[in-house]
Amino acid sequence: MTGFYDLSGAVKHLVYGLVSGMLLAICVDRIILSSVILAYLNIVTASMFAILIGAAEAAFAMFLLARPRVVSLRASPPFGWALGLGIGSMQASYLIYRLFDEQLQYSEYSGINAISVTMAFIIALVSCLGHALPTSWQGARILESSRVRPFFISAAVRGALTMCLVLALFMPLMVLLTVPAIALAWGPAQTSWLPSGMTPAAKQAFRRTTRQSQRNKRASAERIRGQALDSEE
Repeated sequence: MTGFYDLSGAVKHLVYGLVSGMLLAICVDRIILSSVILAYLNIVTASMFAILIGAAEAAFAMFLLARPRVVSLRASPPFGWALGLGIGSMQASYLIYRLFDEQLQYSEYSGINAISVTMAFIIALVSCLGHALPTSWQGARILESSRVRPFFISAAVRGALTMCLVLALFMPLMVLLTVPAIALAWGPAQTSWLPSGMTPAAKQAFRRTTRQSQRNKRASAERIRGQALDSEE
């Protein structure tokens, strides 16, 4: 189970995500958010730029996760999860900074208030999961020698996520559009994408441990408990 427990490699990819995520966040701020505030771009043009930024992220993820050493360890899915968490956290940080900056005066929700603080928590959660899930999926597909199709799909998904998060600064309900997609991807990520990082022997041991755990829980729930006996001694 090297792919799951190679902590140094996961931390390294998390750092890659933090650095690249800040650069991508600056691009989102300078190209998309600032243009939307100043009304330089319409929604279609802004979406195209968001997809281009998503494509840059997808290409960077594929470059890191498809390296021979990472693939030989079958660590692409868990390392992809760590990479996506780093990228998502930095993009969320930049958007939250913009949300809290009341001097910008671009949104009626700007500044520090109950709505903006609630939105900050939601944006942080959605951004981190929204970037970790497609990056982990890319890693799982890399192990299956599928790279081109996941690249285009993940780029489009990241572009849609970026637009939803940017527009959520003006219309908070926009962030709810991402919830169904994250909920649908969560199950496959836990049952298929991340476990694909295990070797066949580790998968067999994992399934055996899971079955034994379920059997022990069932036996514990169904066992007949003894009754306390009164004794005169």
